[in-house]
Amino acid sequence: MVSGAKKDDDLEDSVRRLTEVVSLLESRSADPVNLEDALYRGALPSLVRTLDPFSAFLDPSQFESLKEMQRSTEKGFGSILSVNNGRVVVLQTLPDSPSARSGMSPGDEIVIVNGYPTANLSIDQLVTLLTQTRQGPAELAVKRPNFSKLISLTLTPAELEDPSVQGAFFLKPGVAYVKVANFEAQTDADLREQIEKMGGDQLKGLVLDFRDNPGGVVEAAVRMAAMFLGEKDRILWIQGRDGPQEEVRVPKGAEGYEFPLAVLTDGRTASAAELVAGAWQDNDRARIIGSRSFGKGLVQSVFPLSENTGLALTTARYLSPSGRPIQRPLSDCAELQLVDCEEEEPGTYKTVSGRKIPGGGGVEPDRIVFPRNYPGFERFLLSADAFLVFAQAYLREHPEVDRAFEVDSALLDEFQLFLSERGVRPTLSQWTSSVDFIRVKLHQEILTLAVGVAAGDEVERRADPQVLAALHELGL
Repeated sequence: MVSGAKKDDDLEDSVRRLTEVVSLLESRSADPVNLEDALYRGALPSLVRTLDPFSAFLDPSQFESLKEMQRSTEKGFGSILSVNNGRVVVLQTLPDSPSARSGMSPGDEIVIVNGYPTANLSIDQLVTLLTQTRQGPAELAVKRPNFSKLISLTLTPAELEDPSVQGAFFLKPGVAYVKVANFEAQTDADLREQIEKMGGDQLKGLVLDFRDNPGGVVEAAVRMAAMFLGEKDRILWIQGRDGPQEEVRVPKGAEGYEFPLAVLTDGRTASAAELVAGAWQDNDRARIIGSRSFGKGLVQSVFPLSENTGLALTTARYLSPSGRPIQRPLSDCAELQLVDCEEEEPGTYKTVSGRKIPGGGGVEPDRIVFPRNYPGFERFLLSADAFLVFAQAYLREHPEVDRAFEVDSALLDEFQLFLSERGVRPTLSQWTSSVDFIRVKLHQEILTLAVGVAAGDEVERRADPQVLAALHELGL
């Protein structure tokens, strides 16, 4: 056991050595040394990186980005884009956003961004360029259907609300779907508000979509977990390097919703989202559908430092109510310095009813269902933007489309003719096996451009095999 005095002496020696190195660099280096770069981009990040993969020193810009994420806002233009094969097409502009105020409309194609023709760029280059434009005014050249000339627009990014609870609608009467994109300070309250709008306790069931949810504010996740559990049910354990485990339970007097619940997860479901899914699974409260979650169950605290910098530091790890680690095993578990390596064995755990569930990091679904696998013909149609191009042409002739729109056999024939005129002639087998997929994609793209992205998303989600599996698991 190392005494407190010995630890203090070691720290003092280490700081002295660092000071000596910095002093020599400053006085003897052949070239002038930028000490801020040396510390912020060299010494400090390297020092923290030796602890574990998730602790990090945050320079002023990174620390500000973290605080901006916590404010639930981001800078942008308020437009939702389709990016594919060098084409950047506007699907929707958000009300009172820079895009909407500029006159940009669904169906517009952005062909030049700050002097760069989009057709010459790869997908990765396009994404990088579009991300960079959020830092300042952007000069765009836009091609509009039925306009012979390009339209020049200048957009200045503004702070926009970035809601974490989105896409709420009914999958069938009394059965709701809600997407939870991440966890922010008000996420649990926002979810409760959506549930109450849709019927509250009178709902027959709820499908919560945690796919692609990277986590966020753990306190909000704990409150959300409690919304669907009983009084004094265990939500999680917190295990630090020193001292006993800390138990977190549903507060006394809390009243949770009791309707059936299903949760969708995938490999990008992480951190706080995994804590919630694990708590519900261990308490036999929800059915988990999809694929195993990412496996990030470390307690990270953010400490503000001087000069507008910060430190994100791993201080403990989370365990589900049954005691299983959320954190997936690392190549060298000893680098976390929180537990002994033998404790990282996968193991088997039990829910409150005695049902066995596997460990090993992340949350293993109760029913594994993978996303739809697209055959070659369908992949070709998607990569060629066939549905989007057809939807643009269709809406020029039928601008009256509303939410009641449906795809009938005549429209399918029209799409088949559209493909044939462009040299795409699928076999009867290809067309027959893909006709349901084609119907959904046409419905989605046409509603997206005519009504909005939310309307198109509803069409896609209702046909999603993981959503359909969730309904089946709920018996609804």
